[in-house]
Amino acid sequence: MNVLLIGGAGSLMKQMIIKLKKEGHRIYLLTGSRYKQQEYKVFEVYKFTYDSDCMVQIFESVHPDVALYLGAFDTNYTWIDDRRDSVKYTSGLMNLLSAFSQGTYGRFVYLSSHDVFSGDYPEDIPEDAERTAESFKGMAIAQGEDICRSYQESRKLDIVTLRVDHLYTMPSKRREVDGICANMCLSALKDRKITANVDHRFSMIYETDAVEYIYRLMVAPSHFSNLYHISSSEEISELSLAQVINEAAGGNIEIEERHDWNAREVLGKDRFNDEFGMRIFNTAEEVAGKMMSLMLKNRRIFLDDENAKEPFWERLKKRLGWFAAIMIPFLENMVCFIPFFMLNNRAVGSEYFANLDFYLLYVLLFAIIYGQQQATFSALLAVAGYLFRQMYNRSGFDVLLDYNTYVWIAQLFILGLVVGYMRDQIRVLKNESEEEQEFLNYQLNDMTDINQSNVRVKDALETQIVNHNDSIGKIYNITSRLDRYMPEEVLFYAAEMVSQLMNSGDVAIYTVSNRDFARLASATSKKARQYGHSIRYQQMDDLSRALNEKKVYINRAIDENYPHMASAIYNGDEMQLILMVWGIPWEQMTLGTANLLVVVSYLIQNAVLHANRYMAALEDKRYVDGNRILETEAFTSLVRAFNHAMDKDLTECTLLEVEVKEGDYREAGEVLHKKLRTSDYLGTLRDGKLYALLANTSNSDAHYVISRFQECGYASRIVEEIIA
Repeated sequence: MNVLLIGGAGSLMKQMIIKLKKEGHRIYLLTGSRYKQQEYKVFEVYKFTYDSDCMVQIFESVHPDVALYLGAFDTNYTWIDDRRDSVKYTSGLMNLLSAFSQGTYGRFVYLSSHDVFSGDYPEDIPEDAERTAESFKGMAIAQGEDICRSYQESRKLDIVTLRVDHLYTMPSKRREVDGICANMCLSALKDRKITANVDHRFSMIYETDAVEYIYRLMVAPSHFSNLYHISSSEEISELSLAQVINEAAGGNIEIEERHDWNAREVLGKDRFNDEFGMRIFNTAEEVAGKMMSLMLKNRRIFLDDENAKEPFWERLKKRLGWFAAIMIPFLENMVCFIPFFMLNNRAVGSEYFANLDFYLLYVLLFAIIYGQQQATFSALLAVAGYLFRQMYNRSGFDVLLDYNTYVWIAQLFILGLVVGYMRDQIRVLKNESEEEQEFLNYQLNDMTDINQSNVRVKDALETQIVNHNDSIGKIYNITSRLDRYMPEEVLFYAAEMVSQLMNSGDVAIYTVSNRDFARLASATSKKARQYGHSIRYQQMDDLSRALNEKKVYINRAIDENYPHMASAIYNGDEMQLILMVWGIPWEQMTLGTANLLVVVSYLIQNAVLHANRYMAALEDKRYVDGNRILETEAFTSLVRAFNHAMDKDLTECTLLEVEVKEGDYREAGEVLHKKLRTSDYLGTLRDGKLYALLANTSNSDAHYVISRFQECGYASRIVEEIIA
């Protein structure tokens, strides 16, 4: 199954990846950020923000069966500036759902939280309760639920919202401390003091439990509702939690009780529990004690990881930096005014420079460099300098009455403002062009990244098809070898094939004798023969139940009395064979491995059933005169097959030579056949003597058969060296 995980790096994302990997799914990751985050070993990573125009292409490339958006638990949103984050949150979700709705994909799962509720609820909060969020974060998460419901109803999409109640996890460092429980533990560690609201009651769910139930909904074939609560529904108060932490810390923590508000917030889990089943493995009391113990053992990690206070000059630099950036052009303007003022004074009365207006050049210079704002400021300075110079020889009143003064000022401002305006417009056009170029470059880079991703995915899939141990091509290449073996040898080498494909040295194949018993046909190791030569498989409750329902049995409890995995081969509705496999590591006991065993079973089924039909069709020709004695050629082929399989340690067998007069074979066959199992054979070899082939029987066990033959009047002995 292709799974697209959407969200930033964090503990929840890590646990989801571990769970999905264990179950054998192909994982794609959309990080929601262009910046480098914690690296995860997944099939493909897309480093794009949620508002990217490439969302449609990403969904088309992944074509997910399930897309999980962490939503309320997405670490890309810190909620420090909750107003800004709420806008980004809703717009990002809109873009994701818009891209998801463009194709025919599977299920979209949105994670919400208890933050959509606030206030006091005497009873467990049902899914259809009115939401009462007051914070920007709670309102943004609730709006996300509305957006999901709108897309689900209008586009008829499979979109499910999961509200997770007070999710908490075991932090490994200071910056991972989050939630009521972890903050209480940190407060106890730092200050030896916990402040607890006596009247606040709530329920908590541990991260690994939440991951299990999120996964159940992700892989469920169908569901009855589009909104569920994931909660332990086990009420606990802040005071009770503080007392548990105090006990774990040695009982020397001061607990300060307060009564800020009277509130009970417990999400009801009945809807999810009735449909999928829910069992809480980690209680808040157990985890809180372990969390406090962990922080005490790693005190330095949790106390030394706080942000140090910045030096005074660094803080001053940050605060004054914007002011300095604004003032620098004005300071440059005033500094440059001084040389131009001096040049203008020297030019007055000069024969060569009398007609050169240095103030005009000064204004035009700053208009060209900085634009209208600095052109206006430089023009004001130039006017002040001009008036000051004119008052050397005339009074200020005469200067103000001179119309040439106003003509010169108008000329100065008009030229300066026009040139400054043109410079500003050119800068605007240049910035727009650069922004458009940057946007197009981003799009080009995005398309390049997606194309490279598609190439990597294509190459990986090609490699898997051709070379991977689990590829259909390789599986078929191995199982097709069974067609080259004689019918008598198929069962022996089928066990060897299963062992090779399942990467396990312990495989056994049992033939079903009736509805209760199964007899060992072949096994690859001593461990695989631990049940002996026959078993009553119907008494193996969990195993028989799974096989009777035509499912793969997975020994998740690691019960030593059962194989790690088992599957049955059917001919119609009749069970023919049982495949048992041991030695599978716990992390590989997944749905993917179970599916592999099913595929392997189906591929060897044709060869096994074909061999059985062949043996049945030639039964009349294989036996002598209708007796239960195989004719020489058929029996020789059978002995040779057992001999080769025994050399490879795939089975055990014993060959008995029976002393019978040459003309009494028919009568001996009728008598001796009743003393043998259905898996044993009577026949003659090239020396013309009568032999009994005892399948899956050691020489020590063969003495029981020798005794039974003796009781019937027929002596027999073990043939030590089998020659056929």
